[in-house]
Amino acid sequence: MSRACAYAKVNLALVVGPLRADGKHEVATVLQLVDLHDDVEVGPADALTVAGFEADTLVESALRELAAAAGVSPAWAVRIEKRIPVAAGLGGGSSDAATALSLANAMLPSPLPFEELDRIAAAVGADVPFFLRRGPRLGTGDGTELVALDLPQDYVVLLALEEGAVKSSTEEVYRGFDERSGEVEFEDRRETLLAALEWVESRRDLAAFPPNDLASSPLAGELEHLGAFRADVSGAGPVVYGLFETIEDARRAGGGIHDRARTWLARPVAGN
Repeated sequence: MSRACAYAKVNLALVVGPLRADGKHEVATVLQLVDLHDDVEVGPADALTVAGFEADTLVESALRELAAAAGVSPAWAVRIEKRIPVAAGLGGGSSDAATALSLANAMLPSPLPFEELDRIAAAVGADVPFFLRRGPRLGTGDGTELVALDLPQDYVVLLALEEGAVKSSTEEVYRGFDERSGEVEFEDRRETLLAALEWVESRRDLAAFPPNDLASSPLAGELEHLGAFRADVSGAGPVVYGLFETIEDARRAGGGIHDRARTWLARPVAGN
C-alpha cells in the first residue's frame, strides 16, 4: 500500500463572474493548502474499491479515468481516513481524488506524465488539479487554470464550523449567486484581486483581498473582532477561516467561539 496526506484548502479570495459557454462560472480565486488532512492509502487489488468514506464519488471517478487513459483495468483498493469535514468548502473530496490519482499512477508499469494527470483531474472536478500541486495558486477560467503565487506562509489558520450549519449544495449556492445577479462588476472585482496580489509582501497584506462572492458569515466578522487579520468563508462554505499571527492568538479566538462551533488549527502548506 502507498500512503499520502490529502490536504485541505482555503480560498483566500473567491471572485465569481458570469456563466461560461460550458455551463461553469468564470472565477478568480486564491487557493492555499493547509495541513489539516485526510490520509489516503492505495494498493493493488482485483477490482476498484474505496473504503472509509461511503459518500465518495470523486476518487472512484478519478481512478476509472486513470485506468481508461492508461489502458489498464481499474484495480486498486483505496482506504480513506477522513479528518477534513465533509461538504464544508475545504475541498476534502477533491483532495482525496487528486491524492489517490497520484498514488495509483505511480503504481502503473508506465506512469502517465503530469500533463495527462492534470487533464484527468480537470475532468473529474474543477478543484482537483490544484491538489496535484503544492503551494498557493491563482485559479482562473473555471478554476483549473493555475498559476503559482509567492505568498506569505507565516500565519496560523483557525477553521470554524458552526454547530447546526447546513451546507447547501454547490449548485444551489451558484444558483443563488445567479439569481441575485452576483456577476455584475466581476471585472472590477477581479482587477481588485489581481492588484492586491501584486502588492502582497507580508501576511497582513492578505487582508486586502476582496471578500468571498459566493458566501458570507457573521462568524467571519466575529473572528476579526477576536484578532484575525483576515477572516472569510472558504469556497461555498459553510466553514469560516480566520488568519492569525500566532498560534496563541488563534487558540484564544477558538476558545471564544467553542460553545457553538467546532474548530481546527492549521498552518499553510508551502510549495516544494
